[in-house]
Amino acid sequence: MGLMTGDEKHGPAATSTLDALWVLYDRVLRVSPATAGDPGRDRFLLSKGHGPMAYYAVLAAKGFFPAAWLPGFGGYDSPLGHHPDRLLVPGVEIGSGSLGHGLPLAVGTALGLRAQGRTEPAVWVLIGDAELDEGSNHEALAYAGAAGLERLHTLVIDNSSATHGWRGGIASRFEAAGWSVTTVDGRDHQALHDAFTAPHPGRPHAVIARVEPKGA
Repeated sequence: MGLMTGDEKHGPAATSTLDALWVLYDRVLRVSPATAGDPGRDRFLLSKGHGPMAYYAVLAAKGFFPAAWLPGFGGYDSPLGHHPDRLLVPGVEIGSGSLGHGLPLAVGTALGLRAQGRTEPAVWVLIGDAELDEGSNHEALAYAGAAGLERLHTLVIDNSSATHGWRGGIASRFEAAGWSVTTVDGRDHQALHDAFTAPHPGRPHAVIARVEPKGA
């Protein structure tokens, strides 16, 4: 991450996701540079697309693109923009931009895989707690719970940046919609792994990763 410099880095937004992203890509997701186009791969969607430095660093470390790209982050001729572009960055599933769109896209992805009879691929989406201020996410999580999309997983990075919040915390919102939910320390790699791999038959799964409050 230190190789990426320049303005508008959204550094805290990136560092808040680093541990969770590493555990996902290192120990959980069934995807690699060799299988990035395989229909049976797991899908990871980054909805929290601002401050993508941690995402780029993990993809580079896993060989999706050369680490030599990193110093050019945000440059005019660099594929590594301030929001990931799926057409320019190998391994990126969606172009991230407007907050609140990632979870609906993940729901659609899980539905599409179900319609194709593909029961193995897992769908993961990473959102920030402030994205839950967006109504689109509440429609998506309500539908996913009712539809029993058990291959859908939402990772919420909670750094206390949401405007509204919910009585009982973020977990209560997912639980009310019928999701399986676990809240963990977002810096504890073993706790993250245990939460990511917890069984949740018949229900989508949400992991709320609490990190220090340092921005959106």
